[in-house]
Amino acid sequence: MNLFLTGTDTNVGKTYVAARLVKALRNAGRSSVGFKPICCGPRDDAEALHAAAGGAVSLNDVNPVWLRPPLAPYTAAMIEDRMIDLALIHETFARLRSDHESVIVEGVGGWRVPITSDYFVSDLAADFGLPVVVVVANRLGSLNHALLTVESIRARGLECAGIILNQTFEPTDEAEIATSTNAVVIEELLKVPILTKVGYGQENLTLDWHQA
Repeated sequence: MNLFLTGTDTNVGKTYVAARLVKALRNAGRSSVGFKPICCGPRDDAEALHAAAGGAVSLNDVNPVWLRPPLAPYTAAMIEDRMIDLALIHETFARLRSDHESVIVEGVGGWRVPITSDYFVSDLAADFGLPVVVVVANRLGSLNHALLTVESIRARGLECAGIILNQTFEPTDEAEIATSTNAVVIEELLKVPILTKVGYGQENLTLDWHQA
């Protein structure tokens, strides 16, 4: 299984989900690694994916482009006065895919985050040609964000293979109505399967492999 994980926004738990996907696949006997093409700010995301694969590949292969400012790649690259090496990203991805049964790619930020002035996360996903899975923070407001993201994926001519709902905060009674109904409503409105729901602090992830 190869997937491109995008999010409805930053801080929706893409890395949390991606790392647990890699672990679940490896526990199932598959040669799986994570790939974070671009990190902006601390390299924690790449390090988490590196650890999830048990160091099967180098940190620089997990994350070939690292920009220190915690901003969108286009903005961070302007501040560092450097060009983002798209060729290196594509070359690294091709090598990982040829060497491993499964590559879980984690995008940076949301679906329309700019990498250069005319190249976006959506373009990177199209170049990789992988099924797109959207990580959605399971909270009030998720419906709007999920609808907009999936509509944009489809407008790009790509298919959304599924959605992963991630509980990013400890649940409260006040939020329970939204978090308990989001999955049903999203599936009904978008006709996209919910591949799994990740509970707050959940370590082991079970994915509906057949739907993915």
